[in-house]
Amino acid sequence: MNLEDKNLEDLFKVADKVGKKRYHKLTHQDLEDYRKFDHWRYVNGSAECGTTQQSKDWVRNNSDWHCPVCGSRFADVGGRTIDHKLPRSQYPWLSLDFRNLWVICRSCNREKGEMHWYEYEHYLFIHYPDHYQDIQLFRPRQLLKSLKANQ
Repeated sequence: MNLEDKNLEDLFKVADKVGKKRYHKLTHQDLEDYRKFDHWRYVNGSAECGTTQQSKDWVRNNSDWHCPVCGSRFADVGGRTIDHKLPRSQYPWLSLDFRNLWVICRSCNREKGEMHWYEYEHYLFIHYPDHYQDIQLFRPRQLLKSLKANQ
């Protein structure tokens, strides 16, 4: 299936179908990976960018000074957070897949919440059309293609 040729509504349907179908096939390894992510991110009580040196290093190496969504300086809007492009609640087996992670500001992370990537793109297109073109650069294309292969 070529995801590039699909419109936004069709992409929503594919993502929901794959997410729901795969969710019922979670393996023991999927749950172990999920626990590893929790340790990596939450150890010592940090709910955002973690406090392990590994997670701090990852955040530093995968972000600059500004949020890729709103363009605000992280220091001016409460700092950086690690976000899942495809939410952990729907895709827990992708919780530690680094293609699924990006660094955005706290405010944008709260606003995105548990939206699926295409739902988020649609939300930005409607509410922040000036940011839409930039956010498309962060679309997890390879990750979404891998979902189709795992149906």
